[in-house]
Amino acid sequence: MGSEREPVRVVIVDDDQLVRMALRLVIDGEPDLTLVAEAPDGDTAIAVIGEQRPDVVLMDVRMPGRDGLDTTRELLSLPEPPRVLMLTTFDSDDLVLGALRAGALGFVLKDTPPSRIVDAVHTVAEGNPVLSPVATAKVIAAATGPQSAESRRSSQDAARHRLSALTDRELDTARAIAEGLGNPEIAERLHISVATVKAHTGNLFAKLAVENRVQIALLVRDAEG
Repeated sequence: MGSEREPVRVVIVDDDQLVRMALRLVIDGEPDLTLVAEAPDGDTAIAVIGEQRPDVVLMDVRMPGRDGLDTTRELLSLPEPPRVLMLTTFDSDDLVLGALRAGALGFVLKDTPPSRIVDAVHTVAEGNPVLSPVATAKVIAAATGPQSAESRRSSQDAARHRLSALTDRELDTARAIAEGLGNPEIAERLHISVATVKAHTGNLFAKLAVENRVQIALLVRDAEG
C-alpha cells in the first residue's frame, strides 16, 4: 500500500449560498479534502449524495422543507451511508441531541474557525465523533439536568428495553463505549481481544439499530438515567 491516502470526499448541504461559498473555500484550500457536490436543500442532497457517494456530508440542521435531521436519517438508511457532520448557527439542546440521535457523528457551530472545521471533517471521516465545546456542554447538561419524571422514565424504559436484547458482554462493551473508551481500552478492561471488541460493537449496531458509537452512548445514558 502507498503512503498517500485518497482525499476525503465531501458534500456541502446548506440553504444559504454564502455559507456554501465559505465552506467551499475551506474545503478547496485543503489538499486532502475534495468537494464533490453542493446541495441547497434536503431533497437535492439525497439525490446528489446517492450519485456521488461522499465520505463526509457537512449538513445544515435547519433548512426549508426537509430539514437536516430528517435528511440525515434518510441518508443513514443507505447501504453504505456517509458520515454526517452537522453545522448550524443554533446551539439549542434539542438540536444537538436530535442531530446525534439522528445518527450524525459530529456537531459544530458555523462560526467555528476553518481549521477546526477541517479537523472535524477528518475526525468524522475516520468514524470518530466530534462535538464543539458548546455542543458538548449541551449534551452534558441534557444528560444531567432536570427533566420531568414522566419523560425521564419513558426514555429510560425505552432504552432499557432495547438494551435487554444484548448479551452481558455486549452490554459491558456498550457501557465502555458510553464512557468514551476506544477499542484497545475496552479490550484491556474486559480482558478480550480488540477483534472481539469489534465483533461485539458490530453486534451492537445490528441489535440496537444504530449507526455509530455516539448513538450507543446516548442509549446507555438514557437507560442508566
